[in-house]
Amino acid sequence: MEELKYKKYLEILREEMVPALGCTEPIAIAYAAATARDVLGVFPARIKISCSGNIIKNVKSVIVPNTGGLKGIEASALAGIVGGNADRRMEVLSQLEKRHAVKVSELLEKGLCRVSALDSDKSLHIIVEVSADQDSVKVEIQDLHTNIVKIERNGQAVYEQPALAENYLGMLTDRSILNVDDIFHFAENVDLKQVSDLVEQQIENNMAIAEEGLKGHYGVNIGATLLEYGPAGIFNKMKAYTASASEARMSGSELPVTTNSGSGNQGIASSVPVIVYAREKGIGEERLTRALVLSNLLTIHQKTLIGRLSAFCGVVSASCASGAAVTYLAGGSLEQIKMTITNTLANVSGIVCDGAKPSCGIKIAASLDAAIMAHLLALDHKAYLPGDGLVKSDIEDTIASVGRMARDGMKETDEQILKIMLEC
Repeated sequence: MEELKYKKYLEILREEMVPALGCTEPIAIAYAAATARDVLGVFPARIKISCSGNIIKNVKSVIVPNTGGLKGIEASALAGIVGGNADRRMEVLSQLEKRHAVKVSELLEKGLCRVSALDSDKSLHIIVEVSADQDSVKVEIQDLHTNIVKIERNGQAVYEQPALAENYLGMLTDRSILNVDDIFHFAENVDLKQVSDLVEQQIENNMAIAEEGLKGHYGVNIGATLLEYGPAGIFNKMKAYTASASEARMSGSELPVTTNSGSGNQGIASSVPVIVYAREKGIGEERLTRALVLSNLLTIHQKTLIGRLSAFCGVVSASCASGAAVTYLAGGSLEQIKMTITNTLANVSGIVCDGAKPSCGIKIAASLDAAIMAHLLALDHKAYLPGDGLVKSDIEDTIASVGRMARDGMKETDEQILKIMLEC
C-alpha cells in the first residue's frame, strides 16, 4: 500500500474510534448545550433545542447517563447545561454528580426548554439556543456529533467551521479511498505500534460494558437469557456478550464505549464478537489487533455509503464486518472474507433503525446470527450469486448497492418511522 493511503487509513481509524459515554445523539445535544452555556457565561433562563428527525428518533427512548434514568431531548440539553464539561466532547456528561441529576429533574418540571423539529436536509443537525437577560447564544452542529459549524452570540458569529470539499462530511479524511482489498492488506501489514492504543482502548471499554450488561439489570437482559437458554458454544457467547453491551449502554450505564462511525452500538458490534471469538480460541493479541483493525475499517467503509444516520440499522454493517473479521481469525482468505460480507448482506439488509433504545441489543444478536451463518458458509467456500437481490459480481458493487438502498431508497421509510414513533 502506498505511503499516503497508509497514513490516511490510520487517520480514518483515529477519527472514528472515539470513546463516548452514553448514546451519541443525546450526548451531541448535551455537548452543544454545554458549549452554549460556556459562551453565554451565565446559567440560561431560556433554552430552545431544534433537531433533525434522526436525532429526535435516537434520543426519544434512550436513557441519558448520570441523570438517574431520565430520557429525552430536554433532559439531554439540561444535563449538558447543569453539569456538562464541553472539553470532554463525547464524554461531556462523565462528571455529572447526583446533585446535577436532581437539578436537571427540577428544571424539567419548570419547563425551561422548548423543543422543535428542524426542517433540514442533514440527518444529523442540532441547534441549541440559550439566553439570559439581553444576551443569547446559538450553537449549531451538523453531520458529526461534535462538529460545531457555527456559534453566534447576540446574532453575531463568533466561530464558524469552513467545510472542506475534499474531506468526508467537510472535516474528516476522504473515505472514497476505502475498499475491501486495501483494508485487508492494511490490516495484515499495519505497524501494530501505530494502532495498539486505539485497539487496547476498544477492548478495555467494550468488554467492560459487556461484562456489566451480563451481571446488571438492563433492558430485558437478552445476553443473560441467551447464555441460559441458548446453545452452548462460542457463537452464542459472541451474541450474548455483544447484545449485553448494547443493552447496558442503551439503558444508562455509566461506562464509556469506543465508538465506530459515531455510534457506540456499531463500535460494540464491530469489536466484542471478534474479541470473544479470539479469546475462546486462544488467538494471540497481535492477530486479534489485526482482526479488529479489519472489522473497524470494514464497518466504516459500509457506513460511508449509507450515511451517519438513516433508516438502515447500523449494527448490520458492524456485525457484517465482525463476521468477516472472524473469518480472518479462522484463517480465511481474502476471498472468503468477501464471501462473508456478501452472505451477510444478502440476508439482513432490511433491518430498520427505529431509534436508540434497549432493543438495539436484540437487533445486534439477530445481525450477528446472520454474520455467523455467513462466516460458516464462507469457510465452506459458498456465497450467494450476483443477481440474488442486492448481490453484485464485485464486493464493492454489493456494498454500494446496499448503501444506495439505505441512503436513497429508505428516506421515506425514515420519515414514516419517526411519525409512528411520535404517536406514542
